[in-house]
Amino acid sequence: MPPTKRSSAPVFTWICIGAGLFLIALAGSAFVTPVLRPLHLLQALIYIAIIILSGRNSPWGYGAGITIAIFWNAFSLFVTHLMQAGLGELRSLLRSGQLKRPDTLMVFVGGIGHFILIAACLVGISHLKLDNRRWLKFAGGGVLVLAYFALIVAIARPR
Repeated sequence: MPPTKRSSAPVFTWICIGAGLFLIALAGSAFVTPVLRPLHLLQALIYIAIIILSGRNSPWGYGAGITIAIFWNAFSLFVTHLMQAGLGELRSLLRSGQLKRPDTLMVFVGGIGHFILIAACLVGISHLKLDNRRWLKFAGGGVLVLAYFALIVAIARPR
């Protein structure tokens, strides 16, 4: 099989920015909430894989990036409402200069990173000539990332 051509520089840059913001959010959250460190360390591997795979213009990476970002943002927006609470923390920080819940602010930062990641991965996948095999790889990336996420939550979530 011939090597996959490299991702275009602007798309890859935006994927790195989105994944990087989420990695910063994971690190910040783990710093202030030590019980989350094992989970966040394992979760960071997802974003490292997305960066590597998308840099190779791989449908696996684009599928994983879009899927984990949509899943995580949907959960944070519609189930836990932590993104909204994080936005409230940002507003409070800008008004008063004080930050009461830095971990909650990190959820908002991670969500912004995910929105960037979704957009960049959509642009990346749109540049590929998609046949059935590439669509299966795209879907496979999504399935694998959700399976891995479920596994790490089951073994490393705080009890």
